[in-house]
Amino acid sequence: MNVNLLIDAITRQTMILVAQLATMHGARAQLASVANQVFLDLVDELKNQGLGRKVIADMFGMSLRTYHDKVQRLSESATDRGRSLWEAVLGYLEEREVASRAEVLQRFCRDDEASVRGVLRDLVETGLVFQTGRGDATGYRIASAEELGALGRKPDPEAEGAFLWVQVHNHAPISRAALREIVRMDGEKFDVGIDRLVADGRVKDENGLLRVEDYVIPYGAPWGWEAAIFDHYQAVVTLIGNKLQRRERRALPDDAVGGSTYRFDIWKGHPLEDEVVGFLKRVREEAKTLRERVTEHGRRETASQYQVVFYVGQAVREDGDGGEE
Repeated sequence: MNVNLLIDAITRQTMILVAQLATMHGARAQLASVANQVFLDLVDELKNQGLGRKVIADMFGMSLRTYHDKVQRLSESATDRGRSLWEAVLGYLEEREVASRAEVLQRFCRDDEASVRGVLRDLVETGLVFQTGRGDATGYRIASAEELGALGRKPDPEAEGAFLWVQVHNHAPISRAALREIVRMDGEKFDVGIDRLVADGRVKDENGLLRVEDYVIPYGAPWGWEAAIFDHYQAVVTLIGNKLQRRERRALPDDAVGGSTYRFDIWKGHPLEDEVVGFLKRVREEAKTLRERVTEHGRRETASQYQVVFYVGQAVREDGDGGEE
């Protein structure tokens, strides 16, 4: 199979998920920076695979100069460490509401001037910023929430805490600095969230390394659905990545790494309807019992320790005739 066909199909499915999350409950989440972050993350992962800049530029269909300029524009600002130049300029305009081009260039004097101008063009083109005037006297105004069509929902500290909780669990042991690089959360918000998790005992801070002894989002909890969705998605991606790294292209009965998908075509009143629909509940109960038994043995710090991630999901889809799958 042409691997590009598989990449295109996976990308489309991922974009469907992003679109559904961005418009859930009538929301209009801001997506202007998503494409930029996807580009940077993909570049980083390609570098991790041992590819050089010229090869990566060719894979994106760019000249080496164009590739270099785009990476520089989106990479960490030399003026505001810890944020991309794109994010830093947007943040500055949000604070000022209105600023001239000369003021922006002066604020980011440690960054390449062409890159700063390029970021301003990007922000105007995406509609996040409005532009008036000419030359260095050009003024830039941040778009309001109403102009962006956003609902302006207030952040939920408990939901953000749950998201950090699952990230610590999945990457532990990990330092605060390393975790912040992964979650890309505002510095002050990140510190407050981690401090809350440590204070209530959900996260342990041992010699500068964060750990989680147990991670469970209870059934019916009004918080943490974002963390649960991310945990599901990361588990699936990790499984597939693990399989690819092993260069395994077939499934065997005794596989310790792998997945299977089963579809059941049934109808209302089918003799096995309850058994099929209740399959998720039974697997959850069995997994919960097994986890409790494992926990009873405690944690041992040994070189042979490893983690097994098991993911189970179930969907019920109704077709146009009212049937169920």
